[in-house]
Amino acid sequence: MRIAVVGAGRMGWALIAALDVEGPFGRGFDGTGFDAVLLAVPDAQIAVAAAAVQTGPLVGHCAGSLGLDVLAPHEAFALHPLMTVTAAGASFAGSAAAIAGSTSRALELASSLASQLGMQPFEIADADRTAYHAAASIASNFLVTLEDAAETLLATTGADRTMLVPLVRAALENWATLGGPAALTGPIARGDEAVVARQRAAIAERAPELLEMFDVMCERTRALATRSP
Repeated sequence: MRIAVVGAGRMGWALIAALDVEGPFGRGFDGTGFDAVLLAVPDAQIAVAAAAVQTGPLVGHCAGSLGLDVLAPHEAFALHPLMTVTAAGASFAGSAAAIAGSTSRALELASSLASQLGMQPFEIADADRTAYHAAASIASNFLVTLEDAAETLLATTGADRTMLVPLVRAALENWATLGGPAALTGPIARGDEAVVARQRAAIAERAPELLEMFDVMCERTRALATRSP
């Protein structure tokens, strides 16, 4: 199939680099001469970009939180790589991709594109896509925010984030292998609330903007510590 990618953002360029597709085309592209058009544009622009495509080609999007209704009336598919894409690009191989299709042909195309990227395709129903995307944001975006907070506090001691990297990687690998309850370590897991209180006091003094987040994370960690591995 001849496939066009619309959108010159990070995702568009990453897909073009990894797939046998053409582009990037602008949002007014009508799909002439192509069998499928994949929209790698901001979520708010998907419906507009889809409306510009003439009837005939399959039309897909890369949005994690949207269903296929925004692509109506086209034969539609969705391909959301469950991978972070930075300005430097992305390596998709080995990760997962959430797919959907309004027809068996559309679903097959989404699955084929995921496989070409070296990804494991799995179906997510339209009704589940927002929850799925929220989980992905927590796992990826919020993790970066959390580590940035740790870096901010550590900087008050004169050390930098490179000291934290092995710890972060080990904690992530333990979670991946063991799951949350078994991977949890530290003062809350041990029930050492005196240490937690001293930590809180240090944060209040050195980085008070992080205190509310620290309290919320302590509450969630206490709840995790009560769950059986």
